[in-house]
Amino acid sequence: MVKALVARSAGADLAVEEIELPRPEPGEVRVRIAAAGVCHSDLSMINGTVRPKFPLVLGHEAAGVVIETGSEVRRVAEGDHVVINWSPACGECAFCQHGEPWLCVTMEGVTSRPRGTLADGTPTHVTLGVGALAEEVVVGEGALVTVSPELPMADAALLGCAVLTGVGAVHNTARVRQGESVAVIGLGGVGLSAVAGAQLAGAERIVAVDISADKEELARTCGATDFLISNPELPQVVHSLTDGLGVNHTFECVGRSDTIRAAWQSTRRGGTCVVVGMGSRDDKISFSALELFHFARTLTSSVYGSADPDRDIPGIASAVLSGSLNLDAIVTHQISLSDVPAAFDRMRHGEGGRSIVLFT
Repeated sequence: MVKALVARSAGADLAVEEIELPRPEPGEVRVRIAAAGVCHSDLSMINGTVRPKFPLVLGHEAAGVVIETGSEVRRVAEGDHVVINWSPACGECAFCQHGEPWLCVTMEGVTSRPRGTLADGTPTHVTLGVGALAEEVVVGEGALVTVSPELPMADAALLGCAVLTGVGAVHNTARVRQGESVAVIGLGGVGLSAVAGAQLAGAERIVAVDISADKEELARTCGATDFLISNPELPQVVHSLTDGLGVNHTFECVGRSDTIRAAWQSTRRGGTCVVVGMGSRDDKISFSALELFHFARTLTSSVYGSADPDRDIPGIASAVLSGSLNLDAIVTHQISLSDVPAAFDRMRHGEGGRSIVLFT
């Protein structure tokens, strides 16, 4: 039996419970979790934004050590340090064959999968096929990417979602180039990672935007050159900082129609507006036919940083180890499993960056 954070239903109080995990089947691996991040997608599982099955083990952003392998496992061995990729690609569908593993059909519509049982025998589901807010997980070997033991586990965990998503949006989706200008709206773990990614890409002006003034120091530590409090006049202020043009690229890391509209209007003609935040299906946004034509902007989304985790996670890990990518400011709280509900409360109020559960 292992301890895990379980949601019995949407809106119910979360509890640390014991669950029984199955032994690894052929091609599967058991991982002892060392660090796991508390992601907004986990909150979306219990607040109605998405509709998973319950009871649900939360968590999908994590790193740990391989402790057991099933037969036919080739990618990893016991003792390996690994980052969990919650979106392992099949390698065979049309999207994978087109070089877009982040759109793999095996993950389309997936919110939770059955894996293990509660102490009373009730089957449990796990968030995004992982259920990482637990002492141990059992996943397919394709969900694991090995990293150097020198990489701190808290940093390694971030590579599984927040950093890969934020940095990937900058490097893979928008392809920010040296000297360009960037605005990032929403400074949670993903937004701060996008700011750090923009600095790594050599962006000359990086405008960080949030509703909380407390985020300014974090944003500037990650590389922001300017900090703005979100308000209805945000696009005009961004234009005033960029000779009236707007920024080359905006990254909306909230997932709301009003902030998407603000990001769109802050982008220069011919620029790129990237929606990174996952929003509600009922939150609508509209554009006039004339503005779509006139501004010649590209409006796109970035799913999981448009990343190939097998390629990008090792590259980002190398940047962290070399010191060219500093993740220190992204983690603002190191907590225990029982502290996750408080981390969700901070997230709801826009406080802090990433909370990381450290398992001892």
